[in-house]
Amino acid sequence: MSDKPNAVSSHTTPDVPEVAATPELSTGICAGDYRAALRRHPAGVTVVTLDSGTGPVGFTATSFSSVSLEPPLVSFNIAETSSSINALKAAESLVIHLLGEHQQHLAQRFARSADQRFADESLWAVLDTGEPVLHGTPSWMRVKVDQLIPVGDHTLVIGLVTRVHAEEDDESAAAPLLYHEGKYYRPTPLGQ
Repeated sequence: MSDKPNAVSSHTTPDVPEVAATPELSTGICAGDYRAALRRHPAGVTVVTLDSGTGPVGFTATSFSSVSLEPPLVSFNIAETSSSINALKAAESLVIHLLGEHQQHLAQRFARSADQRFADESLWAVLDTGEPVLHGTPSWMRVKVDQLIPVGDHTLVIGLVTRVHAEEDDESAAAPLLYHEGKYYRPTPLGQ
């Protein structure tokens, strides 16, 4: 038997916990790499609001997209873990607000805890159809929920646009609010 102390394997470090590797997704790609790639894609910022029957519900969404001109269809995604998912699945209609560059405070408010989103009643009113609508939004659309499609860990919402509103004043007609690399931005036009 050797008098040498037991050698420590080169694969482990004693008394140091192993660092968990970034998990792989079902396709074998690294989840961290996937998230990093998506963060590089800028997105317009919206706030979705609806009446749950027991009060207003709303959340920030950056997955908004137009789908069809005829009929006028739009879409967005919501995580199955969202605090708003059950109210959304029960809703017949909702309002999608396309935020302007001056409305970062609304994007942040509706990304916070649900009990804070409608706390300041001066920021919103109720449409005659019951949905909450945010003041000063450059444009918003009232949407009838057309389809809810489970997709991975999200639900894809397809909505039929039944009403469109666009503000006319200068502040509300401002450039859109964008989200990119975890921060809010205003667009800057490129040269001609």
